[in-house]
Amino acid sequence: MSQENIVTAIDIGSSRIRTMIASFDESWKSDFHVLGIGSSYSQAMRRGNILDMEEFKSNIDSSLEEAEKMSWEPMNGVYLSINSSSFEVIQGKWVIAVSWDEISSDDVERVLDMARSWVDMPNREILKVVPEYFVVDLEEGVKNPTWMSARKLEVVANIFSMNKSVLDNIRRAIADVWVEIFDIYPNLLTAPESVLSKRQKELWVVCIDIWAATTWVSVFEEGVMKFASILPVGSDSVTSDIALWARSSIDIAEKLKQNYGELWLIEWEDKESQIRLSEIIPEEDGEITNILLSQIMTARYEEIFYFVNQELKKIGRDGMLPEWAVLVGGWVKAQKTIETAKRVLRLPVFVGVPVEKQSLSETSVSDPVFAWVVGCLIFGNMAPTWKTPFKIHIGWFFSSIIKVVKKILP
Repeated sequence: MSQENIVTAIDIGSSRIRTMIASFDESWKSDFHVLGIGSSYSQAMRRGNILDMEEFKSNIDSSLEEAEKMSWEPMNGVYLSINSSSFEVIQGKWVIAVSWDEISSDDVERVLDMARSWVDMPNREILKVVPEYFVVDLEEGVKNPTWMSARKLEVVANIFSMNKSVLDNIRRAIADVWVEIFDIYPNLLTAPESVLSKRQKELWVVCIDIWAATTWVSVFEEGVMKFASILPVGSDSVTSDIALWARSSIDIAEKLKQNYGELWLIEWEDKESQIRLSEIIPEEDGEITNILLSQIMTARYEEIFYFVNQELKKIGRDGMLPEWAVLVGGWVKAQKTIETAKRVLRLPVFVGVPVEKQSLSETSVSDPVFAWVVGCLIFGNMAPTWKTPFKIHIGWFFSSIIKVVKKILP
């Protein structure tokens, strides 16, 4: 009988916090079964930074509790997928002398450690070092140099770093709800892992991850990340534009975008109609036409994809990607987003969704909003933490007691 391991992942976003508990089959690691899903509003964060610690901890606790009740599984620790405007991605090249005539796994780890420690980043913490390729003497493009004969070993790697104080606040909040953090992954890595196939990564493909405050761009070729960039514009910019033109609050603008927003209505001016703000909130006055709303949203979405195209120009791949562009995020579900992206990027475009082999009845994670948490689950399954044969779930035990006491006390 095949063994199963339980993995818990949390995606911390600026609008929602999503928790997912899943079991992976050890004999077929790409097959997982969703046991529980929890979701809560993330009202205590802005651009990935915590504004209210107590409210943030409450939101984390609500999401975890919902997933635990659904799964009935003890939670020993979690893997985090986080997004923050303080993220930075830099690429560098480092070289070491090989200890012996053959490259060992220690040499590979040593050159990666050099990449981690020889980068001067004050007040920042390096989360991940992802090698793009290795150079064995004069041979470039090597994926796995172990046991090759060489005198020197070089690595070209992407370094993902984050503001240390922001990261420490997130860690402190998770610890205060009695949960252990096994590892942390930037969403720039987790989203492509869940929506891109191995074949797509072998060819040129770009994953465009639209968040509330930022847009993340990652390009893959030959199975590795060739380029990564973070743009300081996202769907919140669309909401702000609507609020300015409609002379309304941000909350009303968000509902206008979600309930009435559609791109490229300018082509159908005969369908013009008035949207009264009182239909959203009775106390509000004023109105806006659906055509004007469409023009506002279309202009901002075009700007986002224009900046993405400028990033592709840096590597000479604008309009030249065999495996297309993949859109990720809940905001890409706006009507005619794909058509807008096609016009600006001059590429075939489709929405990437994570698809699991099994799922709970009446529950599906085949939605772009689950891309980050599913990718975090996959990374967590590949990590060795769960492989310990026996472990007492002390954190889960104490957290359960604390939750019971909180409910008893007035």
